[in-house]
Parts: sequence; C-alpha cells; structure tokens
Amino acid sequence: MDSNDSESVSGGSGLPSDSARSANGDAESRRPLIGLPTYSERTRFGHWDVDAAVLSRTYVDMTERAGGIPVLLPPSGTARPEVIERLDGLVLTGGADIDPERYDAEPHEATRGLRTDRDASEFALFELARAAGMPVLAVCRGLQLVNVALGGTLHQHLPDVLGHTDHARTPGVFGVTTVRTVPGSQVATIAGAEVTVHCHHHQAIDVLADGLTATAHAADGTIEAVETGEAPFLVGVQWHPEENSADDRLMRALVEQATRYGRERNR
Repeated sequence: MDSNDSESVSGGSGLPSDSARSANGDAESRRPLIGLPTYSERTRFGHWDVDAAVLSRTYVDMTERAGGIPVLLPPSGTARPEVIERLDGLVLTGGADIDPERYDAEPHEATRGLRTDRDASEFALFELARAAGMPVLAVCRGLQLVNVALGGTLHQHLPDVLGHTDHARTPGVFGVTTVRTVPGSQVATIAGAEVTVHCHHHQAIDVLADGLTATAHAADGTIEAVETGEAPFLVGVQWHPEENSADDRLMRALVEQATRYGRERNR
C-alpha cells in the first residue's frame, strides 16, 4: 500500500475517505519485520537440558528499541524464499567461526566449534536477501560471512597476524575498543568519525571481497566495518552494537531502510 495513493476520495472533496485514511495510517505506522538468525546450541533452563534455537536477548532488545519487530530464524536447513518474502530487513548475527572450506582454506587449530547448519542457512539467507534487494546489517560473524559469500577470505586467528589478543582478551567477555571510520562512508555518517565499541573476535577479514569497501579500522589496522556504498543497504561491522544499549544508531539505520523497503514492496 502506498501512503501517497490519492485514488480513494470521499465525494468530490478530493480528501481521502475514512477507509483510505485508515489504510494509509496503518502503512505509515507499520513496524518492519527484522530477521535474526539464531544459534543451535545445547541449552539449560529450568529442569531442562536440551538442544535449542537460541540468541542473545540483546539482539531482540536492540531491534525493538530501534522500531523493528524481531523475528527469530533458527538454522533449520537451507533458507527458503518464503522467509525473505515475509521480512523487511535482515541482521546476520554473531557467533561461531565460519567453516574455512567456504573460502578454500585448511582449518587452523584455533578454528573450532564450527556450526555448519548455520553456515548453510545463513549463506542462503544472505543470497536471497541480496537478490530481493533487502537491507542487511551484518554483525561480527555476519561481517565475515558477507565477505566470504562475496569471494573474500579470513584471517583464522588474529593473534598469529597481530601478535596480540586485544580483540578477544577474555573468553565470554566483550572488550571495549575504539575504531575510526572512513570519512564520507555510510558507517561514518551513521556512527561518527570515531566509535567506542564492544569487540570479541579472533578472526577478521584477510582478502576483502570485490564489491566491498573497508570503512572502519582498529588502531592495529584490522578491518572493523565494510559496506557496498550503494543500494541495497549493506553494512557490516566487526563489533557488537547489540551490546551497547545506549547506541542503537546502526540498528536504527537498518530499520529505516527496512521500513522503506517494506513500503516499496507492498505498493
């Protein structure tokens, strides 16, 4: 439905009818559906110890704060087009290392805990989303997935490359670091020239995929953000914006793009 549609009028006044105003109001206030891929992990809650589809609540909360409706997407086989047809935007969430077979590399001894079910589901989700022109925000593992999906490669263990563990000092604890963005980039427009962020990653981009531009870096040169710089919206960050409840700018940018995408699709 298009909020600019002037075909429905009441009498000869040229004003929208009550039904048209109601429909237009619904279109204007409609919150976009944002897909959030989940993990498949052994999980304990209450008296139960079972395999479960789980995702950190921080992603859900960030999506809601930014004006979107979170839709959890479990890794249940190859993604189908019907899923993308019902969404307005996609966040590729963080998590385990991507299988190095995806970029024709032998696994490093530090590359562990692979989740091939997530790989199969999320590579397909990303391909379908891009084909549909859907806006995408990629977080940590998500940024790495985007780079690999578009033909790039990864450093499998950053301490071997950098000589330090600053990007993942303590297991299960996010570190705080500062990244600088590239002037004129989308991520700079959204987040500013310098951003204090939460990081936890031992892998990062090695060879940048064709079509992507590196638009933020850590002090040691590690690529911390990428984008295409053109439609459809695609921004990936190596940090975890969901861990900073005081700064939802990246998610709000995605929700804005998703709202526009949903309106155009439903005209």
